[in-house]
Amino acid sequence: MIKTTIGVQGMACNMCENHVNDAVRNTVKCKKVTSDHKKGITEVISAEPIDEEAVRNAITKDGYEVTSFESAPYEKKGLFGFGR
Repeated sequence: MIKTTIGVQGMACNMCENHVNDAVRNTVKCKKVTSDHKKGITEVISAEPIDEEAVRNAITKDGYEVTSFESAPYEKKGLFGFGR
């Protein structure tokens, strides 16, 4: 699994978070997408690395600015972090 953290500038509310999440979901195959307008980030969990250029274009097309793009291996933790 891969966790990609995307810096997104221009999100002001929960509806903005939904727009960015939908843009990512409609562009790449992913397991989970979450955004936080207060932190200015979107996190994507996927089985394979995602196409940075396609995601940047989709988010920018909706009127937001991508400020960073970082991927790292991701391992799901057990219940309450136990078992690891």
